[in-house]
Amino acid sequence: MNLYSWNVNGIRAVINKGEFARFMAAHNPDILCLQETKAQRQQVELDLPGYHEHFYSAAKKGYSGTAVFSKTAPLQWRDGLPAELVEQFQLAADSYGSPNDEGRVITAEFAGFWLVTCYTPNSKGDLSRLALRAKAWDPCMLAYLQGLEAG
Repeated sequence: MNLYSWNVNGIRAVINKGEFARFMAAHNPDILCLQETKAQRQQVELDLPGYHEHFYSAAKKGYSGTAVFSKTAPLQWRDGLPAELVEQFQLAADSYGSPNDEGRVITAEFAGFWLVTCYTPNSKGDLSRLALRAKAWDPCMLAYLQGLEAG
């Protein structure tokens, strides 16, 4: 299985420059995970026959976002982190609000495995989100992944 993960830093620019088509032709991924798509699905001119696609966009247009393209249909898609974990780890405590408004995590269940693509919050140049990362985001993601692993 060929699985790729790519921080595109804006999917529309990557498509318009031909980089996306070249990547797909060169690598023919079974699964492709994208981070920092910075677009709503309806803003993306993309047709990939043979792929099941799922976009999870930020509420704020032009910000963050993730997407998954898979040749095999997943059993289910999940967007974001479970509300109980967001609450438990106080992820909505910073000025950005709920991380589930930022389109950062897509989980897909396949026969025999879970796939999680994640666009982790940046700590920012002024380190304003460092506490969020260290004390909330990272422990929350670990708990989420351990929960998936435990079944």
